[in-house]
Amino acid sequence: MQQSKLRRVLLGAVLAAAVIAAWRAWVAHQTPPLPKGIAAGNGRIESIQVDITAKYPGRLVQLLVNEGDLVRPDQILARIDTREIEAQLAGARAQVSRAEESLAKAKADLIEGESNLRFSEAEYQRGQVLVSRNAISREEWDKIRSSRDATRATVDARKASVNASQHSIEEALAEVSRFEVQIADSTLRSPVRGRVLYKLAEIGEVLASGGKVLTLVNLGDIYMEIYLPSREAALVPIGADAKIVLDVAPQYSAPAKVSFVSPESQFTPKQVETPSERDKLMFRVKLKIPEEVVDAYIERIKTGVRGVGYVRLDESVSWPDRLNTPMPPRLAASKEAKHPEVEAAKPPVAEAPKGAHEPKKESPAPTPDVKSGPKS
Repeated sequence: MQQSKLRRVLLGAVLAAAVIAAWRAWVAHQTPPLPKGIAAGNGRIESIQVDITAKYPGRLVQLLVNEGDLVRPDQILARIDTREIEAQLAGARAQVSRAEESLAKAKADLIEGESNLRFSEAEYQRGQVLVSRNAISREEWDKIRSSRDATRATVDARKASVNASQHSIEEALAEVSRFEVQIADSTLRSPVRGRVLYKLAEIGEVLASGGKVLTLVNLGDIYMEIYLPSREAALVPIGADAKIVLDVAPQYSAPAKVSFVSPESQFTPKQVETPSERDKLMFRVKLKIPEEVVDAYIERIKTGVRGVGYVRLDESVSWPDRLNTPMPPRLAASKEAKHPEVEAAKPPVAEAPKGAHEPKKESPAPTPDVKSGPKS
């Protein structure tokens, strides 16, 4: 009985070894070895996610996009109710009017006071002459001098009142500007060219300050991150030529540039496969796809799609023929018709039932994994 079990275990081990050997032979036959001077690593298409949030609390009254929509920079995405802020703005403008009226009155009082001061100064000059000739009494001279000093003080006070009125106008105008900014910030706009990934709020919901309304995928910064061992990462210059081959279209390659090489090593992430088993010193390398390539395929770019990134370590080494086949131009046929830069803003989207649009992460279609080499 035990011998029979042992024979079955040995037979299973032999069959497993045979399958692995056959698979390695098939991979070696399907994927020609890379020339020296070119490194490769697995990765996936990634982009920065941008949250569209409410700066001030309020009720969401308009939502102009749906999940999956392409948006252009500065496009209006949603609006927050501003009726309360508009009422405060009206009050601030009324305060400006009152401050301007106060300033006009203060200026009129100042003009009157300056006129009185000129008369008092003239009386003072005449009094000096008369008192020197003993033509008036000392008591009368003291009255003239006191009147002149009081008039001066009145003019100084009215000048201060004019300045205070001017400051009141500036303060009221600042309040007007603050409310206008709040109203402008209640119109939520896209800061980037991208695609709506999640719709996180519905029309009618009251949002707190910082409440999320939408999440966008920034299509202006599309890249793939691969991980290379230290001996290869040390040879990668910033700006080096790179190629990206997607699992869904392994016969084509897209150009890229090395935009970042991490200065710190780390363990390989679980989703990344390397030719050697869990290299201890791996460095993250970012391959950025040029904007002109993104523009040509803007309708088809999806984050999360897996593939292989290739980096040329030596400029004298030529790319293999299988990495020199560009993406076909037919995939960009819809560029002129649906480019986000000329796409008009869409009409408001009707309110959906509560919970009808729960955030869902995009997941690429299941495809066979393309590797840069056999996994040991």
